[in-house]
Amino acid sequence: MTTIDMEVEYNNRARVPEHPAIFEAWQEDAETYREGQENAVFDQPYGPAPRNTYDLFPASSEPRQPLLALFIHGGYWQSLDKSAFSHMARGLNAHGFDVAAANYSLCPAVAVTDIIAEMQDLADHLYNTFGKPLLVYGHSAGGHLTAALMATDWTERGLPADLVAAAMPISGVFELEPLVETSINKAIGMTAETARDASPILWPQPKSGHFCAVVGGSESGEFLRQSRMLVDTWTGPDLAGTLNIQEGADHFTVLNPLADPQSELVTVLCALALAASPGVA
Repeated sequence: MTTIDMEVEYNNRARVPEHPAIFEAWQEDAETYREGQENAVFDQPYGPAPRNTYDLFPASSEPRQPLLALFIHGGYWQSLDKSAFSHMARGLNAHGFDVAAANYSLCPAVAVTDIIAEMQDLADHLYNTFGKPLLVYGHSAGGHLTAALMATDWTERGLPADLVAAAMPISGVFELEPLVETSINKAIGMTAETARDASPILWPQPKSGHFCAVVGGSESGEFLRQSRMLVDTWTGPDLAGTLNIQEGADHFTVLNPLADPQSELVTVLCALALAASPGVA
């Protein structure tokens, strides 16, 4: 039996040595997009912590869609900021979606379960503020948080069961225990038990919803396994999931098509919204 080197499998910055240039390009594109959004509002609070804020990018086309889109950035729960991902709203903005881009507290100041709770608070806030169910999409740690929001029992908060009507977790980790023995866990500080507690794949599966798990074709075997596992596990009469492997894309470039209104990933997001809410154009 071959032993899997989890450090090699999950250390994406080591796997993609050109990631600094990718991050720099993201930052530049995000700044350019923000500068052109006269109606956008920034750093709106949803909770008491300094990073409990979101930016809202209104749709650039009419009619407005009945779902509000929420984008959640990655960074292994310990780095990056919404300001580097503003342009990821461009694709859906062009199709009539208002898009919220989330910030959240980072490890080691908080635990992953705390971050999940913050995103649940944000989803609650957005629904109560705008009165729309959510189309959630997120990358890496944001993919994990996307799945966690889909698996949340919103009725416990007195909210609609289908508050998260559709979702696209991109390059997500849904079973966190393999990270415990890697360098990534130095800042996160998970034990095997807390990693299981934070793993949405181990929670009761959503009763309904539409989702697409996206992963780059050039990503590690573990990242491919994680996305396949989510699609294979989350199935039911009212729960529909598909796997989308972006051939040639690595853990970071897999995200770039979200900024293109004509890209396949944006088309899939629109289709998820249509399936979740008949009448969406």
